[in-house]
Amino acid sequence: MSLESFNALPPAEAERALAECLPVPRWVAEVSDGRPYAAWPALEAAAAAAAAQLTDDELVAALAGHPRIGERAGAGHNAAASAREQAGVDPRDAEVTRALAAGNAAYEERFDRVFIIRAAGRTAPEILAELRRRLGNDDTTEREETVTQLREIALLRLRDLAGEKEPVR
Repeated sequence: MSLESFNALPPAEAERALAECLPVPRWVAEVSDGRPYAAWPALEAAAAAAAAQLTDDELVAALAGHPRIGERAGAGHNAAASAREQAGVDPRDAEVTRALAAGNAAYEERFDRVFIIRAAGRTAPEILAELRRRLGNDDTTEREETVTQLREIALLRLRDLAGEKEPVR
């Protein structure tokens, strides 16, 4: 799809496509209602601003759209996007699989939510290092990092939706 095609989508179709990027109804509505966008930077800025802060309920909704790092996406997840984004994690590597499972469990015990990270462009060791580092965060800092990661993932997916080719970094 191109930005022009995205701009031309009927509202319900645009909202469905946006929900695949970040399943937060307020964000979806704000980004959809901002159409048409003249160029990618305008869409990116609007989407980033709308995702800058998430309420607790929005955070829960956003996280529900993501599998654990190292696990296959199930119902309610954007399986194709998750598989692409987690390409740097080889599920056949038993050591990595065990380390991620242990890290995910420790994170969920500590923060009572799934660990989320923009995995695209990161290797399994980089993801594990970030997971371990973030386990040392206090609750407020980690919530902010979680929102930042969700925003980065949403922008990456939105970039793909709008047909932009340069990766988000």
